[in-house]
Amino acid sequence: MSPELNAALSLCRNLPSPPAIAVRLIELAQDPETDIATAADVIALDMGLSARMMRIANSPLYASRRRIENLGQALTMLGLNATLQLALGFSLSRALEDDARNAQLHEAVWRRGILSALGARYLGLAIGVRRLEELMLAGLLQDIGILALLQVRADSYPAILADATSNDGLLDHERALFDCTHADIGSRLVEMWGLPHYLTHAIAHSEPPAEPADPFERCVALSGALAEMWLADDVDAARAHALNLVHTQLGLDSAQFEQVLQQMSQMLPEISALFDIPVPSPARITYLLDHASELMALRNLRELQDASASHRRADDFEAQARRLSEQAHLDALTGVLNRRQLEVVLEQEFTRASAAARPLSVAFIDLDDFKKINDQHGHLVGDQVLQAFASRLQGQLRGTDTVARFGGEEFVVLFPGANEQIAVEVIRRVLQVITQTPMAIVNEAPLYVTFSAGVATHGAYERFSDTRGLLQAADDVLYRSKNLGRNRVIARAPSPVSQPSAC
Repeated sequence: MSPELNAALSLCRNLPSPPAIAVRLIELAQDPETDIATAADVIALDMGLSARMMRIANSPLYASRRRIENLGQALTMLGLNATLQLALGFSLSRALEDDARNAQLHEAVWRRGILSALGARYLGLAIGVRRLEELMLAGLLQDIGILALLQVRADSYPAILADATSNDGLLDHERALFDCTHADIGSRLVEMWGLPHYLTHAIAHSEPPAEPADPFERCVALSGALAEMWLADDVDAARAHALNLVHTQLGLDSAQFEQVLQQMSQMLPEISALFDIPVPSPARITYLLDHASELMALRNLRELQDASASHRRADDFEAQARRLSEQAHLDALTGVLNRRQLEVVLEQEFTRASAAARPLSVAFIDLDDFKKINDQHGHLVGDQVLQAFASRLQGQLRGTDTVARFGGEEFVVLFPGANEQIAVEVIRRVLQVITQTPMAIVNEAPLYVTFSAGVATHGAYERFSDTRGLLQAADDVLYRSKNLGRNRVIARAPSPVSQPSAC
């Protein structure tokens, strides 16, 4: 890179800098002490970014049996690493929005970036590189140098980019004029921004003649060749070129290559919508993928069966790992959170409420005379009652509320952002529903239950030093409720709305 170009890149005032949210995300990604709660607080500051994170958590990329209804659920399901990488990609893409002069060229760059992001992800998946979100971010940003050149060389570069008939032709023009490529420019730009080193290296080695030895960087470098299949005029030539590179540098055969293309094609509409960039599939691409599917179905039956069995085992193992992970957080009988996970969520919500000076209410619930149900009808009926009660309780709450089984017939509900009055009103409404709804049918007769509950709030009236104190306060009020005759909800604060009263 010439000194003049380097100076222009460093001093150009038109070049966008990462927005405040992206800067904070970069800091979090480099801080080993970062947790999900901290990341959630940062992302929640940007409504658009929050919505995109929820959309991607509900997308087929992260298929889940449970519908994600709030940001906390989305980030918990994605995990810390995926959260930071994906949020950073969304945030940076918004920072580099089109300008009116080169709108079509900008859109073309992002179109190639989206395709490259998918290509890098699925190539990594095919060869066992598990850093899938980092691969997507590196693929998305590998052409960021083009956006920089559009601004620092606004007099000449737009025409060069518009006239380029291929990526190789564009690289030749760049070397002739600037003594470097847009990959060199992009690497320098992300280094100036302080982005993670893996991005700097991956972008620097994303264009020929570089042939990186690192599998991660190879996936990024090859992702552009896959993207060309959707962008080139001659799809067949682009496919042959990409297949040759993938086979030579990653060792993938044609069947594995076609699988990568199928995965890209399936996810393309979803990712295009997330970035608001349309990426249509040419008819020739659709034909090639359909034809490849037919050939795969007609290949040797034994190989197909072996591959299918292997994939099923891998899927089974992955599904089993997901189930075990979920089971580790859920109560086996009722399906709500268990006590151990309650402690984790309560600690997160308590920290968030304290930092934002927002209320956090806790309801401690105990089914009345539950021992009599077990003694009179047996433990199987008792289990049925607990399951029905937990389901009814969860169905009456907001998506942001959390239900957990504390032990035996005791349950705890967390109400983030809700004061004591709101929490008491909700639990009283639940009690009214429960008393009118049979929890089981025994000898063709309905079995009804009641419960007692105590509510305490970490809020304006009382601030607790830790979660243990808050939970103990709610437990103390619960036992006062039971001593006053059961079948009632009372609150700790001495206000008119929270005085003990039967429901």
